This record gives sequence, structure tokens and C-alpha cells, in this order.
Amino acid sequence: MLLWNRRHLKTVVAAYVTHYNTARPHHGINLDVPTADRDPTPANLEQIRRIERVDVLGGLVHQYRHAA
Repeated sequence: MLLWNRRHLKTVVAAYVTHYNTARPHHGINLDVPTADRDPTPANLEQIRRIERVDVLGGLVHQYRHAA
């Protein structure tokens, strides 16, 4: 990733820190994430099948979650 200036660097670091602390599994806590899951557990099979991808850091990192 090419960083253009200090403001861009701060934006990139903030996005990565958010991803690291809210979405990335950690081995030290049994592959769980440090913060609680904000999405409720899917109620039926149709909800489980609908997955959406969220790009982080311009697509360098991908997160997947159940679509609303």
C-alpha cells in the first residue's frame, strides 16, 4: 500500500486497528475476537446462506458477515 501523507497513514492505521480488535480472530482467546459480536445469530438457514464481504484497507483485507 502506498501512503500519500500523514493523514492517509492515520486513516490506514485506524482502519487496521479497528479490524484487528473487532474482526480478526486471536489465538490467545481461542480464536475469538476481543469485542463482542454485534450481529445477532442467524435465525434460519436462509439468513445463514446470505453472506456479504466487506473490504478493509482498500481490499487488502476482507471481512465476511451475515447479510441483513
